Amino acid sequence: MPDNDYAFDSRWEVPGLVADVAEVLFDPMTLPEWWPSVYRTVDRVDGSPPDAPPAVGSAYDLHTTGWLPYTLRWRLTVESVGRDTCSLTASGDLVGRGVWRLRQLTPTSTEVRFDWRVRADKPLLRNLSTLVKPVFAANHQWAMRQGDRSLRLAIARRSATLNGDVAALAAIPAPPPPTGAREAALLAAGALVAIVPVAWLFSRRAHVRAGLPAHPHLTAGAHPRRPGGAGTRVG
Repeated sequence: MPDNDYAFDSRWEVPGLVADVAEVLFDPMTLPEWWPSVYRTVDRVDGSPPDAPPAVGSAYDLHTTGWLPYTLRWRLTVESVGRDTCSLTASGDLVGRGVWRLRQLTPTSTEVRFDWRVRADKPLLRNLSTLVKPVFAANHQWAMRQGDRSLRLAIARRSATLNGDVAALAAIPAPPPPTGAREAALLAAGALVAIVPVAWLFSRRAHVRAGLPAHPHLTAGAHPRRPGGAGTRVG
């Protein structure tokens, strides 16, 4: 698998019926409302009214973020949508395919699974893929944790609204907000500090397995320059 290709499988268990979960999860236009920590903006671009239900061929331009100090712009196109499944394709900074699957676990809870096969095509992520791969994967896991929490709140909010329960609605907190620029920079710096030694170690091992010097700049017959310059004789 190329360094900028990713395969993610996520699983949530949330309260509610499959129909309630699908009503929230399968409509891309509502993502910034209930999952604002990841989805900054969504614009429908297939010519249909923004509030029209998603259908095969529906297309949306997304501006997304995470805890890393960069954003992604990509197009989500609905491939299929049904009662308990929704598949999509991605193009732009992300290229690939994702499938949401819902299953009623108990009379009051639903299993949510997301299968995401994607290539990071943003130049920053593509050109530094070896170095940033573990950080990008960690960013995805963070985003999915925010999604789990946010979906629970959205389902509770929808239920309280449908039931006209004003007190319950007022007690539901807002979803997790986007990460601030300063916090994102600090988190990213910490992650890079953690992975640089690991990346160096993997590079060193790769050279050894290939029969190359562990430090390629120290080739046979070459030695580090001694203090005093190239013309200084020692001994």
